Order: sequence, then C-alpha cells, then structure tokens
Amino acid sequence: MDDAQRADQVPASAAEAGEAGWYVDDRCTNCDVARQLAPDLIGEVDGRSEVLRQPRGEVEARQLYAAAFACHTRSIRHTARRLDPALDPFPLPLDDTVSLCGQNSTHTAGANSYLVRRPSGNLMLVDTPRWSPSLAARYGALGSVTDVLLTHRDHAAHGRQYADHFGARLWIHEGDLDAAPDADRVIRGTGAVEIGEGMLAYPLPGHTRGSVLYIADERYCFSGDSFYWSRSTGAVEVAESVTWYSIQELAASLARTADQLRFEWLLPGHGDRKHLPARQMADQLRQLTDRTREMKPRPVDFTALRW
Repeated sequence: MDDAQRADQVPASAAEAGEAGWYVDDRCTNCDVARQLAPDLIGEVDGRSEVLRQPRGEVEARQLYAAAFACHTRSIRHTARRLDPALDPFPLPLDDTVSLCGQNSTHTAGANSYLVRRPSGNLMLVDTPRWSPSLAARYGALGSVTDVLLTHRDHAAHGRQYADHFGARLWIHEGDLDAAPDADRVIRGTGAVEIGEGMLAYPLPGHTRGSVLYIADERYCFSGDSFYWSRSTGAVEVAESVTWYSIQELAASLARTADQLRFEWLLPGHGDRKHLPARQMADQLRQLTDRTREMKPRPVDFTALRW
C-alpha cells in the first residue's frame, strides 16, 4: 500500500478540506515531499510545488493533509484556517515494519525519516524529523527506541536530541563524525557492519564522505541521499547534481557494494520511495552502477535534480 492510500488513516473530519482554498506559499524549496504524498493534487511548476487542483472528497483531502504535515516549511496552507493537529496522520505506516515519520525538518533540508520495528518489538529511528518533545513522545508510545541511525551529515541535526530523549544509541560513520562528534557508535571503514538483529550498515561514501545506507531484514533499504526512486525517469537514480564529496567515489562505492544488497523497499531521505520485487531492485542497482561509472564531477545544482 502506498503513502497516499495510507493517508486514509487521517480522521474523517478531514473531508472539510475538500472545499477550495488550498495553496503553496512562496517558502517552498521544491523538496518533492508533498508531491510524493499527494501526487495528483500537488505538482512541480517552474521549479516549485503548486496545488494543481483542490481535493475532491475525503481520500484526497487526507492526502493533502499528509503533505501539509510533512512539509518542512509549512508551505501548504489554507486561506481560511490553520492545520488541525488532530488531522496529522504521522507516523504513517508503510507496512507492519516501517512507518514514515513525517514532520520533516528545515535543518535537514526536508529529509524523510523512518521508524523501523525490529523482531524484539523495539524500534530504530533512521534519520530524524524535526525535534519536538511531543513528537518524541508520540514515537516513544509505539515502543522502545533503542537506536538512532544517521545516514550522513546532512541529516544529523536532531540526532542527539532524539537519542538522549529515548536513551538510545546514536550512530554515524567516521567520515561524517564532525557532524555528530558525540555519537555513541561510530561505523568505520567500507565493510558491512551488523548493528542489530537483521540490521546491516553499508558505508557508501560519495554523496558525503561518511554516507551510509542501512538494510533491514534484506527487505528495506534506507538509502539516505545515496540513491532514490525518480518518478520522472522511472528508475533508481543518484543525485548527480548534488554530490558534496565525490561522484567518482560514489561510483566506486556502488561497484563494491551493489551486488551485496538485497531489498524490496527503497526508502530514501530525499526523492521518492519505491517497492519492487528484490530481483527487479537488483537489476535497477546494476543499471545504476553502470550509469554512475560514466558520470563526471559537476557543480552542485539543486535545480537539476530529477524528481
């Protein structure tokens, strides 16, 4: 079931949102999060999100509310009322194991984050939403959060606060340690590391020196900003135009690691999510590895991202 369908869990009073009045204000950073959650209602126009049409009925109203509560700049607004906290659907279950946290943070450029239930019943938090004690309490009510896993420096902003709140271990790779120097666990080198039952960390330097992706249960890949699903190309892509460390290092990382990875769900920080059979995901990674090998360094250009 996709995110838009899961947004049906918003209370029925969201039907009120079916009336006209929704718009995107000029603070939009074109992060794509809202378009992922309400793809038929919000689209990219001239390098930013716009409401393409007003929601029709409860299902679409719920999708729009999910997009509004995920938006890190709170740019999805209504002319006549504020967002009703009772209609916040997050954390939003993607299945029985993973939930999308929503409530994205301006301090992580609007990155997505995830709660992952482990076989013990405990939870791990992969990257973080905006910091709020009430949000932390909401997540903690779902189970004991034992670990906060940072994929790279760009998403480290609230890691220590969440880890301290939960009494959890904070993880980061040594290549990005200066972004979380008080981390409790430091991943070193380029080899895979088991950090908990069924959870492996694969260092993937490229987007940043210390980028890591996490694979849970050979089913879920939390890729940070290393790669993502592009709706425009219909393929797994790297953010070639936003690579802070080295596209050549990313190509080498993929060549070294891609054949080891087994998963069905691609769950990135930026860019869209995708669920495919494991064999198809493996094919996608092989093709991505071949394409990335041919890429050359280029100036950072956010406008060139292929959402």
